[in-house]
Amino acid sequence: MRLLFLTFYFRPDLSAGSFRATSLVGELAASPGPIESIEVLSTMPNRYSTFREAAEPHEADGIVRIDRFAVRGHASGLVDQVMTFASYALPALRAARSRRFDAVFATSSRLFTAFLGAVVARTRRVPLYLDIRDIFVESIGPLLPRWIRWAALPVLEAIESFTIRSATKVNLVSEGFRGYFESKYPQTRFSYFTNGIDDEFLEQPPAAQSPVAPQSLPASESPVASDRVGRRPTILYAGNIGEGQGLHQILPELARRTADRYDFVVVGDGGTRTQLAVAAQGLTNLKLVPPVKRTELRAMYGQAAVLFLHLNDMPAFRRVLPSKLFEYAATGKPVLAGVAGHAAGFVEREIRNAAVFPPCDVDGAMAALARLRLEPTDRRDFIERFARKRVAREMSRDIVESLAPGRGPAA
Repeated sequence: MRLLFLTFYFRPDLSAGSFRATSLVGELAASPGPIESIEVLSTMPNRYSTFREAAEPHEADGIVRIDRFAVRGHASGLVDQVMTFASYALPALRAARSRRFDAVFATSSRLFTAFLGAVVARTRRVPLYLDIRDIFVESIGPLLPRWIRWAALPVLEAIESFTIRSATKVNLVSEGFRGYFESKYPQTRFSYFTNGIDDEFLEQPPAAQSPVAPQSLPASESPVASDRVGRRPTILYAGNIGEGQGLHQILPELARRTADRYDFVVVGDGGTRTQLAVAAQGLTNLKLVPPVKRTELRAMYGQAAVLFLHLNDMPAFRRVLPSKLFEYAATGKPVLAGVAGHAAGFVEREIRNAAVFPPCDVDGAMAALARLRLEPTDRRDFIERFARKRVAREMSRDIVESLAPGRGPAA
């Protein structure tokens, strides 16, 4: 079987989609089975304008061939995202025409890459396996201006329907998506392979890490251990800074109320970073740091006292399961999570020494913070269940079985 693998993000880019796709390709290439070749069509690193990692446009490694296409810069608007996707989709379609493959895999958070996979699979009459990491139609609705929402949503719903119905098998990254997709597409076969913990965060036993000791980086090099930060417990957020995270609605006020007890460090970039910076003006205990390499990030985790996560107060986010939870939990550090719905239940069930509060609720965040024990927590059972390699290995088997010869695209 020759597999065409579509993913907007791929190594060395910094994103959950990149880490997931890279791990899957590695497992598919290493697993004994019928896969003869894997053609990866992706993009040059572009997740953050403030972080660029060198990558070759064409790369080959064993049975894996990677083609990366340069795309235009992008922000958070729908039109901007569509234009950026087009700068990936058009060369990807041209490349697919000249390739020989027997099946298509596509991993997608914003629907467009999944739609590209459906178009290619339908055109070539080959089976399609989709990995869906977000409910794009539901999550984009509240973010659209009213004047465009009435026109855009029916088009997006039609694209979603065509995409899902084209697949031989669909994996949903969160069990919280089950009600939405299974009720709309009852004839589709679904699986539920979550995100996982990457090897970078498994190198030290969690219990060996001190919650406040700034030993991973010298104080002169680490924003967590520099200036005033480090003499008091540090609460660290690392990841995207966008409307979906809503950090500007919670962190500045939380920092103000705890100015005599905690320091806050935010590592990342995104569409609402400027709003967060404006809201944090005058606060001496809240620092914003550009994206860093994962090795540096892991060291910063080791220096933090508490790891912070937040999703905005929107109905769509009650279904998601943030990928960041997995690496946070693997560190053994206390986790403070402003989430609701499926994610809240997952944290309460699966992650010891983690406290949940309602999104955008500063009083709730204060109460949850008070419940945390500022000490390492042994979460070896969690790590064993959700190690990225284990999840990718099980999912790669499902991909091969689902795309076996004889299985065509859905009617």
